[in-house]
Amino acid sequence: MANSSGKTVVEIKLKTIEGTPENFEEFGQVIGLMPDDKDFAPQAAQMVLSQGTPRFRIMSLGCRSLKFSSIMHHPRVTQCFGSIGGHVWYLGVAKPSLLDPDQVEGDRGSNVVQSHDGHFYMPPAIEDVRVFRFSGRKFVKLNMGTWHAGPLFDPQMKMDFYNLELSNTHHVEQTTHYFRKDCGEVKNGKVMFTFVE
Repeated sequence: MANSSGKTVVEIKLKTIEGTPENFEEFGQVIGLMPDDKDFAPQAAQMVLSQGTPRFRIMSLGCRSLKFSSIMHHPRVTQCFGSIGGHVWYLGVAKPSLLDPDQVEGDRGSNVVQSHDGHFYMPPAIEDVRVFRFSGRKFVKLNMGTWHAGPLFDPQMKMDFYNLELSNTHHVEQTTHYFRKDCGEVKNGKVMFTFVE
């Protein structure tokens, strides 16, 4: 399949997974309702916001779609998303692949990448990408380095999300990976993930 620019697009269809605290554990946390008088517990969001000034905001998003061809991570900070109103939304994810500089000092290997801000990582593998579905009164906390695409939702809708991150997360603390795939005679074709219920 070719897109409007003539480049080959390899489409990969993924089945969505309903996000739960158990099946989302390697990517972060799914946080639901907790009693007001409950002390801090493992079910509460385990945040890392010590690398800058935290920013809590409401994002009003539109023109989203149920597909993606790139994915990003934030290597030194956690991040939280939640739909205001509990509407259905989706998040494409892949587990963190950050590397300690000591792991790559002697031999970087062909797949090790150094980002613009100096951290090292392995690009996420196509077969490791998952799409989770979230609905109701809950929010998601992403672990440091978790690759993610979204929030994504019905393109006919406009949705509001609360977002907790650092004030400079999207300018300093962000690395984006664009998926490519060799397909027969075609080298470096663009990969487009789509998903179904």
